[in-house]
Order: sequence, then structure tokens, then C-alpha cells
Amino acid sequence: MRKAEVARRTAETDIRLALNLDGTGKAKIDTGVGFLDHMLELFARHARFDLDVTCRGDTRVDDHHSVEDTGIVLGEAIARALGEKRGIRRYGSLLLPMDEALSLVAVDLSGRSCLRFSVAFPSQKIGTFDTELVREFFVALTRASGMTLHIRMLDGENSHHIAEAIFKGFGRALAEAVSCDPRLNGEIPSTKGVLV
Repeated sequence: MRKAEVARRTAETDIRLALNLDGTGKAKIDTGVGFLDHMLELFARHARFDLDVTCRGDTRVDDHHSVEDTGIVLGEAIARALGEKRGIRRYGSLLLPMDEALSLVAVDLSGRSCLRFSVAFPSQKIGTFDTELVREFFVALTRASGMTLHIRMLDGENSHHIAEAIFKGFGRALAEAVSCDPRLNGEIPSTKGVLV
């Protein structure tokens, strides 16, 4: 089983996360940031990953540290669970509609961190959640995981729908990228022989 557990404690956050890439979509999320909990539940369900996250952060300041650090820890867990990345498809992409919103998400588990995030949120807030934190989450996740990730919003008028389309699309694209390709017979999917 491709699993990882990561703990990270700083002066700003205390996070524990368990990830199973070969799960059924079960999620137990408590980050202290309600909207992030909702997005991570959607991500886990659509990826069919089991995800257990607890975060105690300085949300009395704002949600930034909790969101960013959760991204770091999830990125580390993805990298650990994949190990050498033998036999995986490596690439995944999805065009996902969510009502009027339409996202394009493409993943390469290259070992090289790169985020291209072309999303304009119509509002600065979704409830009490700062929409700019969606990008911060993915910046942290891509750096920690060493993945290349492109997220483009092709359409959308409702900020909640846009965020949902992104997290669902990311879950499904990542699920494709981490899935095993039987034709590879456990080989590393790179002409270099390594993905770092």
C-alpha cells in the first residue's frame, strides 16, 4: 500500500496527516479552516484517496499559516507515498465542469516543482475564507511534492464553484497520475531513469 504519515510542528501550526493513495475516498479533515476542510474532503473523494488531517493553527491571526502549512504537509505526504514512482502513469489531466465554472488541471509528477495558476476569483472572500489562499495552498503543495501543476480557470462566475472545480479537478488529475500503468512493469516513467 502506498501510504504516508507526516507530522509538522512550528510556532504557527501543528499538523498531522495520513494519506493512502490506494484508498476509497474516506476523509477525516479538521484544519480549523472550514472552507479548506470542505475542499480537502472533495479532493479526497474525487481522487479516491483516504485522507486524515488535523491542524491546530494561529487562526486568531488569520487562516494563512494553516492553509499554507497544510499544503506543505500534503505535498510531503504525496512525495513519500510515491517513493521512487515506479510504474506510475506520471501524468494526469482533467477538464472539470462545476455548474458555470470550468477548470483545467494538469499534473506531471516530474520531481520538479512548478505551479502555473491562471485563476481569477470574482470575490475576495468565500464566507470568511480569503480566495487568494487557494493559490497559496497549491504553491506550498507543489514545492513540497516536487510536482508540476497547471491550473487554469476557463470559465466561472461564482467563487465557491471555481474553487470546487479546482480541487475536484486536482483530485481526479492526481489520481490518474499516481495510478499504476501495467505496461511499465514497475519501471520509472522517465528516460533519465529517475524522477527527482
